[in-house]
Amino acid sequence: MSSKAFVARLAGCPVFDPQGDKVGRVRDVVMVPRETAAPRIVGFVVEVTGKRRVFLSVGRVMAIGGGQLITTGLINLRRFEQRGGEQLVLAEVLGRSVTLRDGTEARLEDLSIVESAPSEWVVDQVFLRKPRTSPFGKGPTTLARWMDVVHDDAGEQESDHILAQLQDLPAADAATALLDLPSQRMLEVAGDLSDDRLADVLEEMGEDDQVAILDALGDDRAADVLDQMQPDDAADLIAQLPAERGEALLELMEPEEAEDVRMLLAYGQDTAGGLMTTEPVILASDATVAEALATIRKHEIAPALAAAVFVTLPPYEPPTGAFLGVVHFQRLLRYPPNERLGTLLDPALEPVRVDETAAELTRRMATYNLVSVPVVDDASRLVGVVTVDDVLDHILPDDWRRDDGEVRRG
Repeated sequence: MSSKAFVARLAGCPVFDPQGDKVGRVRDVVMVPRETAAPRIVGFVVEVTGKRRVFLSVGRVMAIGGGQLITTGLINLRRFEQRGGEQLVLAEVLGRSVTLRDGTEARLEDLSIVESAPSEWVVDQVFLRKPRTSPFGKGPTTLARWMDVVHDDAGEQESDHILAQLQDLPAADAATALLDLPSQRMLEVAGDLSDDRLADVLEEMGEDDQVAILDALGDDRAADVLDQMQPDDAADLIAQLPAERGEALLELMEPEEAEDVRMLLAYGQDTAGGLMTTEPVILASDATVAEALATIRKHEIAPALAAAVFVTLPPYEPPTGAFLGVVHFQRLLRYPPNERLGTLLDPALEPVRVDETAAELTRRMATYNLVSVPVVDDASRLVGVVTVDDVLDHILPDDWRRDDGEVRRG
């Protein structure tokens, strides 16, 4: 194993115990700056089973290199929480603007760490990229000692390294990773995400964090992100905002998206109407099994919504014509492709009214093991669907994503 490593290359690399069993992946490197010497590496943020991010002390690392870390086998499974004076290299240092001693400005793209003594690692060199000298390509690169560079902690910082990590994570894991960042850095990185990616991530956050991020965006950008969210999630978020700003954002949203959100806002939050989404899979009774399967296999349809097809009379957008019934995904698999959906309706599944309470709805879904339930208005028109994830979001405490019952490392 090498006694030198570049931090950017450690991101995502596996962590093994002495027996060769994988225990997690590196998500960041924790360093402590010093005034008269290069920063000292105190440990690593490691993602273990259950997506929990824990602290691995550098003293418990036997070797670094070859795209992996090998530990002594002892890992404290208490959730990582950043201490005062510590900096996360990937989250807070890489991408920062720095100045060389000769006055040249550059961007810090990577840094190397070396083992200065057994189980003691320090920052050695920094990999810098200078400004472009022509309109084409990237600027020249250079290596420098940490102490030969002027570091401005308050300077501009790019988010390329973090964005690259978040891009490949499921939305729920990306949300967790964002919440693990310092508050200001979280807002900066969130602002650098694309509209659709930020929408997916916001849907996996608690209300307070959603509002904080939306407040940091301009109204035009916030409206664009809300357009990309599921209508029920967008409605829940707008309901947390001051009425004046909520109305302003609705005016800036696409008319069709805003209409769905306004409809949901008209219902109480503790009712089926307040929990439902307005984008179920809806088909005509003479549609075939083949058409239904082709529709629910589309990538953009969430698994909970793809679990059933809802059959109505025209029109086929909520509020629809008269609701006829439901065909479950599993039932579709049992019949030939040319079978009509009207012959496959589940007679046992009754729709709920928009004003049914969340408690009654939850009991019904739990009793009959339902993944989704159709919601109808007084005219028996389908207006939406409540899915099991909507119910879970409602019954879990607002801070369940942050509160896992664990305390900080000792």
